[in-house]
Amino acid sequence: MSTISANWSYPNAFKLGRGRITELADACKSLGMKKPLLVTDRGLASMAITKTALDILEDAGLGRAIFADVDPNPNEKNLDAGVKAFKDGGHDGVVAFGGGSGLDLGKCIAFMAGQTRPVWDFEDIGDWWTRASVEGIAPIVAVPTTAGTGSEVGRASVITNSATHVKKIIFHPKFLPGVVIADPELTVGMPKIITAGTGMDAFAHCLEAYSSPFYHPMSAGIAMEGMRLVKEFLPRAYREGTDLEARTNMMSAAAMGAVAFQKGLGAIHALSHPIGAVYNTHHGMTNAVVMPAVLSFNRKAIEDKIARAAAYLGISGGFDGFYDYVLKLRAELGVPDSLSAMGIAPDRIDELSAMAIEDPSAGGNPVPMTLENTKALFHDCF
Repeated sequence: MSTISANWSYPNAFKLGRGRITELADACKSLGMKKPLLVTDRGLASMAITKTALDILEDAGLGRAIFADVDPNPNEKNLDAGVKAFKDGGHDGVVAFGGGSGLDLGKCIAFMAGQTRPVWDFEDIGDWWTRASVEGIAPIVAVPTTAGTGSEVGRASVITNSATHVKKIIFHPKFLPGVVIADPELTVGMPKIITAGTGMDAFAHCLEAYSSPFYHPMSAGIAMEGMRLVKEFLPRAYREGTDLEARTNMMSAAAMGAVAFQKGLGAIHALSHPIGAVYNTHHGMTNAVVMPAVLSFNRKAIEDKIARAAAYLGISGGFDGFYDYVLKLRAELGVPDSLSAMGIAPDRIDELSAMAIEDPSAGGNPVPMTLENTKALFHDCF
């Protein structure tokens, strides 16, 4: 039985431990909420953990309001509907509840409730975030129910443009939730495939942040330890879903990955974002599928760095040993070995490649991404 419990203030108030969902109402009140809107995805809307969260809010006199019209890859239509529900209900804060989709959309609803400009005006480009009206941004409590995206410690949301099928990163410092409730008991019911996909998302965040050429040694250190936690605890969480020690450590690894990728991401995400937008695939699982091809693509630029990581992780054989470990981990978690095995045909490589090199993550890749080498990289993924 897990006994891990901690209170952190890095980068926000982070309350980690089993049973801590009972602190949800106090977290809301600490941010001044009197009538929060719980935002989650359709799959979670009717589940017991969501009912428990709503019961806690209602019993504390904070009402019982839920918005769950959230797609797996949330778009501006979901966002508009959520903002309308927020305003129509007279809400004053958001409980972002769920995996990446619920967390990202919940954060964006809290942000857009106070804006008059379209959401695309706040894309993570230059100083576009300064366009926002700060006064109307509602407070956020984040309650992750998966261990992968790390959106609970992030200053951005990923929103898909439903017309262009392009994922956009919407950024503002106040996207960062005021309080996080990270209760591993909420993740126990995750299907194995979601445990695997979200866990590999956390690993991808740590790996890409560590590999990024940008200078940020604090993030690099966090990324290294995040990879170690995934290596030790993801297989355990996958094999035995009720292993609360493993679940708790994976929640830590997920948050660490998202903190670390302030240093940068790379081709894994630059490829998976357009694939997810066009084919609606699971983001973390897509990351896992393209990961070996991207490692090979970047080898010349990261070989020594990956060898150091391998040594820290107790993996022999330097870069090759690390690469083989990734293949073994994917097989152990039931990850498809190619995009073809995911059911995707290679008939849109030109389109996907053009989208990938424009993705914000592309700029953090150790090897510069061009249209031609990205096409070749996509071929390798098939």
